[in-house]
Amino acid sequence: MNLLLCGNEKVFDGALTELISIMNKTKETINCYIFTMDLTRIKPEYKSISDEQIEFLKEVVKSKNVNNEVQKVDVTDIYEKEFGHCKNENAYCTPYTLLRLLADLVPDMPEKLLYLDIDMMAANDIAQLYNIDISDYEFAAVREKYGCLFIWPDYINAGMLLLNMKKIKETKLLEKARYLIKNKKMLFADQDAIYRSATKKLLLPRIYNEQSSFNRKDTIICHFCKRLLLFPYPRTENFKQWQIEQVHKVLKCYAFDDDLNEYIELKKKYESKKGEKIYE
Repeated sequence: MNLLLCGNEKVFDGALTELISIMNKTKETINCYIFTMDLTRIKPEYKSISDEQIEFLKEVVKSKNVNNEVQKVDVTDIYEKEFGHCKNENAYCTPYTLLRLLADLVPDMPEKLLYLDIDMMAANDIAQLYNIDISDYEFAAVREKYGCLFIWPDYINAGMLLLNMKKIKETKLLEKARYLIKNKKMLFADQDAIYRSATKKLLLPRIYNEQSSFNRKDTIICHFCKRLLLFPYPRTENFKQWQIEQVHKVLKCYAFDDDLNEYIELKKKYESKKGEKIYE
């Protein structure tokens, strides 16, 4: 199964937790691409995910299945050419949300690709999702929990996208989305661009991108995205899976405890290795 994650060095905890949850629930081989870039011209912390982080992730996935793979893909040059200083570079999220829109420009990418946001966890085997037939569609996605109520009934959450890269290149979906990003300021930049550029998408049930409930037994992908709460006063919450104390106390979610306990031990191992390297 070919996966796509995107981000900088700060997504390491998300990538580690997410990959642990995926590998613990599937027998399939995982090939994970991580698109990254250096964008320190905007913020000092916008550094590419490090080779050291990639090597550790690779070590972890191969400990589950020797055929598993993690590949770092630096798309800095492509990004700067396509999106550098564009209208949506400082949109609601970081510029790293735009990297998935470059997938058709990266050589040798597979024809089927499962893009996942970094704040997702697999509650069950994602092969059930990956093996859905999308040969007649550009992509498959799940409706956005608020957007389908307030924007448009079929408005999607782009945190999970099962991509048919062959069809996307034929219809120029990502090319059209990039044009919008460069020329039109949009509230939810990448998500709006994908939604507006689509010609044929497959809408899937919520179990493939559950954005509200964190303990449903039939969930395949659980999305720790921002929530809007009205009581006792209007506010938002945005706790991620690696913020374990908040996941337990606030979200009342214990479904991923085995995965997160493994994450804690592996993170200690990584910090220990990192410390030894610095000391040397």
